[in-house]
Amino acid sequence: MTTTPRYRCPADSATAPVAATAPWCCPRCGGPWDLEWEPSAVPLKSLPERVNSLWRYEEALPLSGPKVSLGEGRTPLIALTDSVSAKLDFLMPTLSFKDRGAVMLAELARRLAPQRVIADSSGNAGTAVAAYCARAGLPCSVYVPAATSPKKIEQIGAHGATVELVEGDREATAAAARKAADVPGTFYASHVYNPYFLHGTKTYVYEMWEERGGTLPEVIVVPVGNGTLLLGASLAIEELYAHGLITARPQLYAVQAEAVSPLAAAFHAGATDLLPETPTAPTLAEGIAIPRPPRARQILEAVRRTGGTFLTVAEGQIVAAQRDLASRGLYVESTGVACWAVASTGALGQRTGVVPLCGAGLKTGLQ
Repeated sequence: MTTTPRYRCPADSATAPVAATAPWCCPRCGGPWDLEWEPSAVPLKSLPERVNSLWRYEEALPLSGPKVSLGEGRTPLIALTDSVSAKLDFLMPTLSFKDRGAVMLAELARRLAPQRVIADSSGNAGTAVAAYCARAGLPCSVYVPAATSPKKIEQIGAHGATVELVEGDREATAAAARKAADVPGTFYASHVYNPYFLHGTKTYVYEMWEERGGTLPEVIVVPVGNGTLLLGASLAIEELYAHGLITARPQLYAVQAEAVSPLAAAFHAGATDLLPETPTAPTLAEGIAIPRPPRARQILEAVRRTGGTFLTVAEGQIVAAQRDLASRGLYVESTGVACWAVASTGALGQRTGVVPLCGAGLKTGLQ
């Protein structure tokens, strides 16, 4: 390992420097990058005196001294039942957990000084990248499916980004953005392909660990489309365990909508990668409606490594979970309630668990 971060492909070990000229994906296989870098242990006792944002975990982050921060992170952890708590990431500056990774991408882009920034998204990641690029003074274009929630499209444009509407599904949108990202002078702020995003989302678990006094729950439940929150959680778990800051790894429970559940199908078939074909259908959980996630192998491996599993939720369960949370004072978008839809049915048994409430209900409305 190295103290100077560099990109490394998990599939074929190709490497590239973290530089403006670095390709946005592995030039050999076209897959996403990981980050080869050695974080240090985070000292729990010193944290109360630090900045009140995710940047307090500086030993675990590949960037320091940010100029684009909006005070992201440090979201509340509240009890929903005697054993299940919720982390309120919909209280982030752009109203979703994607701020954790977007601030890392925007800070990196600011330092690399590209001519323009490109992102693609089903809504929340694009909104977050647009906001942080506005903070950094970087020109930004965000590609989204034409069927994206109008409120999310409005929010992206409000931050000054150019919105590129793409006819077709999420994969068609990603393909259009990647073509644009091949233009020289472009920084592809991909929450899937650029590993800096994952090193931002891992602060979700670092905060949970701090809030719980240096422990983690038995189960961490995570919604999975492209898997950026799950893979960030896995990074944090492995780092905390390697540094002796936790004594056991919590299980990762990955949640997908029944309508779009390629990873769940592969997991329960015992496969190490996606199956050739998995049927899909429209879903209210648009943020996790990803039929072919590029990091599928890593996601499946991460869940298996913790002894976790994949669970799916029906559309009716999503509607019921959103209304149940609203009745408790928590207005969360339809994608963001998927984990509570699982946990509220008793899927965790008597074990302690944490679910993320990932995006605000104002982004999609009440179903």
